[in-house]
Amino acid sequence: MSLEPTVNSSANLIAMQHLIDVVAKLRSPDGGCPWDLKQTPESLIPYVIEEAYEVVDAIQSGDSKAIAEELGDLLMQVVLQSQIASETNQFAIAEVAEGIAQKLIRRHPHVFGDVKTENMDEIHQNWERIKAEEKGEDLATTQRLSYKLKRYARSLPPLTAGMKISQKAAANGFEWENADGVWAKFHEELDELRHALEHESKENQQAELGDLLFTLINVARWYDLDPSGALQSTNHKFIQRLEVIETLSDRPIDSFTAEELDNLWKQAKEKLK
Repeated sequence: MSLEPTVNSSANLIAMQHLIDVVAKLRSPDGGCPWDLKQTPESLIPYVIEEAYEVVDAIQSGDSKAIAEELGDLLMQVVLQSQIASETNQFAIAEVAEGIAQKLIRRHPHVFGDVKTENMDEIHQNWERIKAEEKGEDLATTQRLSYKLKRYARSLPPLTAGMKISQKAAANGFEWENADGVWAKFHEELDELRHALEHESKENQQAELGDLLFTLINVARWYDLDPSGALQSTNHKFIQRLEVIETLSDRPIDSFTAEELDNLWKQAKEKLK
C-alpha cells in the first residue's frame, strides 16, 4: 500500500538518518565509544526500562520539552539495539520500522482496507483475530483467561501486571466474598513470609514475598487504589524528605547516628506538611 508523504517527511527522514549515523559511529571499532562498544542487547535491558519510565514521567509532568527529550532517549535505545543486531546480520532498523508499519496496516483493515466496522468491539475482535493468525494460533486459545494473564505477566512491569491479573481473575470468579476475606489472606501470607524468613530457603522466602505482594495488590483493588501510583508517590515523598534533611544537615548523611537521622526525618516531615 502506498501512503502519501507528510509535509515534514523529508526533515523527519534526515533527522532519523542522522541519529542512525551517530549511533553507528558510537559503535564503530574505529574511534567509537568504549562504553557503547561493550554493550550487548542484554546489558541494555535496564536502560530500555528506565527510559520508558522516564517517558511516562515526562508525559505526566505535561512538559513538552521533557517529553521530546525522553522520547529521544527511548528512540536511541531502539536504534542502538538495531545497530547491535545489524552487526551480526540479524536485522536492521529498516526492518524494525517496516515491520511495525506493516503490522499496523494489517491490524487496521477498517482504515487501510475495505473492512467496515460498526463499533469498537468489532475493531477489537478483528485485531485479536488478525493477531492470532499472525502468530499461527487458534483464536479460541487466545481468548482463554490463562493466555491473557500470561501476556500481562510477560509484557507489563510486575506491579502493573499484578493488578491487571488480579482484576481479570476477579472478573472471572476468582474473588473473595468480602473485604474480610482479603484481609484474612493478607495476614495468612504475612505469617507464611515470617516463617519462611526464619526457617526456609531463600527460594521459598522469595516465593512467599511474592505471594504477600500479590495479596496486597488485591487489597488495593478491593479499595479502588492504584498500587503503582501509591508506590511512586511514596518514592517521591521519601526523596523530598531526604532533600530537606540534606538541606538541614551540615555534614554527610552517612555520618549521623540512627537517632540523629530519626530526628532529622521528623523535622523534614513537619517542614513538608
